[in-house]
Amino acid sequence: MNKNAFRVGITRDFIKPDGSSDLDSIAGPLFNEAGIAWEYIADNTLELSSSQVKDYDALLVLGTAITADTIVGNDRLAIVARFGVGYDRVDVKACTDNGVLLTIAPDGVRRPVATSILTFVLSLSHQLLIKDRLTRSGRWEDKQDYMGMGLVGRTLGLVGMGNIGKETFKLAKPFGMKHITYDPYVSPDEAKAVDATLVDLETLMRTADFVCICCPLTEQTRGLIDEKYIGMMKKTAYLINTARGPIVNQEALTDALQNEQIQGAGLDVFEQEPIDDDDPLLSLDSVIVTPHSICWTDECFADNGKSACKSIIAVASGKLPTYIVNRDVVENPELKQKLKRYGSLNKKVPM
Repeated sequence: MNKNAFRVGITRDFIKPDGSSDLDSIAGPLFNEAGIAWEYIADNTLELSSSQVKDYDALLVLGTAITADTIVGNDRLAIVARFGVGYDRVDVKACTDNGVLLTIAPDGVRRPVATSILTFVLSLSHQLLIKDRLTRSGRWEDKQDYMGMGLVGRTLGLVGMGNIGKETFKLAKPFGMKHITYDPYVSPDEAKAVDATLVDLETLMRTADFVCICCPLTEQTRGLIDEKYIGMMKKTAYLINTARGPIVNQEALTDALQNEQIQGAGLDVFEQEPIDDDDPLLSLDSVIVTPHSICWTDECFADNGKSACKSIIAVASGKLPTYIVNRDVVENPELKQKLKRYGSLNKKVPM
């Protein structure tokens, strides 16, 4: 093995039970054309150890945790490329302190997650799951007891208006809803550009017919939607979460649903994943649940893969990638040294 060659380790959670991986057809051509060696890491573990990554310059990560123990003392690693946009399982500070870039793939998930949010909006408003069950159980005549909710004039409220939130508002425009958002990092002009009104969180929770969680999981957003805010929601309102489970107090949400304080929920994420088989949420007809995969389409997978691979290829050529999470690392002398070395060793890597 050429120890000077740029090497990529891909977390083994990409591999399906039958031993195949859909990532092969995406990463293979890109890395092979760039002359980059790549392989799946030998063991599928919940988090990577330093011994597992010591021979890699780059990691392409699906759901495996990257901790300080993964990174500290590893002088070779230069980039952790997340397959997606969430990075709550990556120790960002450890990456920055040790000259390791952390990248995400917002160009890969923007449209798929936005369409997933609207999938929940449409399914819940038309009571799709309940009507499916009526049909399957021979309760055809009971359909008149389950009137759906029209969308014209209703209020779509997004908690967080980043790339996904903006795309959601753009796609929702033909439905004739009012758009409101709570995001402390967004200006009124930015909201206005997608026909949305910037409001405080209390106003959103009290006003929206669909409360959609679109923000990342951070220390500031963990438990943000708690019992107090859920209690403000209208009795006819729905809560939709396609972001991260711990942003919402699941116990408070479950209680509100069981007591019919809100109309229903669409949940792709949970406080604990996978959700327990006996979790009370799973017994509620008013809740549609998916296993953190509602946006898992061929489009999403391909675009996430291409974005993550291109970030790695940029680093292999000694350049900075586009979607960097920890911008402070750019000035880290360790990273600069790594990029300089890659630039001299991999001058033929295409961009």
